[in-house]
Amino acid sequence: MTNHQETIKQLIEQIGILSRKQEAFKYEIFELKNKLDQLQSSIDASDNVEKATLDQTDYVVKSEPIASGHREWIDSNVHDEATIKQPSFQHHKNQNSKVTHNTPQKSKKLSPFRKSNLEKFIGENLLNKMGILILVIGIGIGAKYSIENELISPLTRIVLGYLSAIGLLGFGIKLKKKYESYSAVLVSGAIVILYFITFFAYSFYELVPQTVAFAMMVLFTVFTIVASLNYNRQIIAHLGLVGAYAVPFLLSNDSGRVEVLFSYIAIINIGILIIAFKKYWKPLYYSAFGLTWLIYLSWFVMDYSNDSHFMLALSFLLLFYLTFYLTFLAYKLVKKEGFAATDIVMLLMNSFIFYGLGYAILNDNAIGEDYLGLFTLGNAVIHFIVAAIIYKKQLSDKKLFYLATALVLAFISIAIPVQLDGNWVTLLWTAQAALLFWLGTSKKISIYEKLSYPLIALAFISLIHDWSYNYDSYYHLEDNLITPLLNTSFLTSILFTTAIGFIVFLQRKGDFISSLKEGSTWLKIVSYAVPILFVFSLYYSFRLEIEAYWNQLFSLSELENKSISDYVVTVNDYSLRDFKIVWVINYTLLFLGVIGYLNYKKIKNIVLENSILVLTIISVVVFLTQGLYALSELRDAYIEPSIYYNRGSFYLIIRYISFAFLGFSILSLYRYIKKDDIHKGFKIAYDIILHITIVWVVSSELIHWLDLAGARDSYKLGLSILWGCLFFPFNRFRYFKE
Repeated sequence: MTNHQETIKQLIEQIGILSRKQEAFKYEIFELKNKLDQLQSSIDASDNVEKATLDQTDYVVKSEPIASGHREWIDSNVHDEATIKQPSFQHHKNQNSKVTHNTPQKSKKLSPFRKSNLEKFIGENLLNKMGILILVIGIGIGAKYSIENELISPLTRIVLGYLSAIGLLGFGIKLKKKYESYSAVLVSGAIVILYFITFFAYSFYELVPQTVAFAMMVLFTVFTIVASLNYNRQIIAHLGLVGAYAVPFLLSNDSGRVEVLFSYIAIINIGILIIAFKKYWKPLYYSAFGLTWLIYLSWFVMDYSNDSHFMLALSFLLLFYLTFYLTFLAYKLVKKEGFAATDIVMLLMNSFIFYGLGYAILNDNAIGEDYLGLFTLGNAVIHFIVAAIIYKKQLSDKKLFYLATALVLAFISIAIPVQLDGNWVTLLWTAQAALLFWLGTSKKISIYEKLSYPLIALAFISLIHDWSYNYDSYYHLEDNLITPLLNTSFLTSILFTTAIGFIVFLQRKGDFISSLKEGSTWLKIVSYAVPILFVFSLYYSFRLEIEAYWNQLFSLSELENKSISDYVVTVNDYSLRDFKIVWVINYTLLFLGVIGYLNYKKIKNIVLENSILVLTIISVVVFLTQGLYALSELRDAYIEPSIYYNRGSFYLIIRYISFAFLGFSILSLYRYIKKDDIHKGFKIAYDIILHITIVWVVSSELIHWLDLAGARDSYKLGLSILWGCLFFPFNRFRYFKE
């Protein structure tokens, strides 16, 4: 029986040795795999080594990288444990205790991995943590009971608390060699007790002064970090992190010395982040990031004062921002970490928390608000330096470089409206959008092309704002009068249109390949939206100039006339508004005709062709209704002379100039209608519009001449005769077509 026990003991020891060796092999395999990944990332894709054999180790290697430095500790343990002798198997004559070594075990008797992992989790992880939690709670309940019943003095309570923590700590350290996991939990519990006992001694009983309590808690924090490194347990480091951040709040006496608080947090951050980087404990980095910005935001919202904290707030804001940015870059550039979605979130959060808080601080200050644009540009410079370093030294992967340059462009885009006003914003956004689109499509950098589209939208919105503000104010004051086609608003419109036209040209090139997914909804939207935007901006660039010219004349025509009762009567030449309507319609007909001709000869786009047909038909209808009515108003103004304004023969000549524009538009329609592949519906619509236009224009012309002749009352008879005469040529025309 004694021999069996000895054999079992030796087997258990051997299993322990093999388990620790497996851990060592696991770390070594991962380090080799990590080095191989680094080498593969630095060579061309054509030279990639097949990693099929490497994948066989995936069931052993975890996804979390292991920092360098573990190897020495593991190797030393394995070396020491390797000196244990192999178990000796003795043959026993007892028939009931025979062991057949050559008979294989049935597979169903083997313990599944899942079952053993669950048992290991419960036995080695869950139960011991529950135990230490119960222990800490028990000590707290015991302390509470002794306080409420006054069983022991305050000093005795604190001393017993420290003794309990030290005893637990010593017991945990003693068990480290054989039961490392359990030992780590005991040490963690002891550290928690030390923190809270010190807090109670300072806050509740005033047995320890603030300086001593602060020094003790800092010492506990340092010990916690050392323990986390020694045990290689991230949870202990998290415990130290929480304790470290809690110290200034637990020991606060409301002195308001925020510089001490932030200096302490900055020092803690630097130490914690060095450990997080060295041991590759990224959750520690995330925790420090969240707690630091949460503390800063809470202080800024609740206690910030512009008069007292302006420079202090900016200094520590910059320090925290750079600390987390440099840590992020260290993971990418030194550890050669891959790029993930969480990295984008972290970098964007860090950048825009810094920018948002910095903007709010500067905007609150009388001097600082003058430097908002410079501050925004400074953000762009920081990201530009990072992008330049990555590009020059060929560090990390291209995704990080593109993200950094995207942030550069984003902050430059924000700086434009922050620092500048009016047309400059539109021009710079437009130039930036065109440059990004060209770089994105020519260099095949997808993020640049994707960034150009929102910039185009922003530039267009800014252009609309400029139009609504500038052209509306030109004719209200004489100081704001402009020279048609020679003003900044028109120049801005033309430059915007030119840039959008350049983008359309690149889109229509045969070798253009968008980074947007082929056949996607976004690609379809962009392929239609950008050309529409080009035509729209080109049309309105000249139309607004025409309207502004006539609006200025109308404003300048204002006269003040005193009536008999001494009331001031304001008089304007309203015929100028009719001229504006007529010229806008004429311009529209000309614009559509020219675009239609260019499309017919060179562009040959079926969508543009159909759009021009529809818009031209609508414009002709507008001419026949609103245009002819405005022309009749001009005729009436000519017939009835004004005592304030001179009205010459141009009031009548404009009518025939407008007919010429109408004829040009009808001819441009006919050029499309005669094509064989045109839709039959358009041909029918054209015939209807042509006949209606002829009848309408001729009828209007008859009324026009009757009015000039002073025979306005005879227009009914004249129209009846005219329509009867038109019936025969129309009927003959239909006969020839059939």
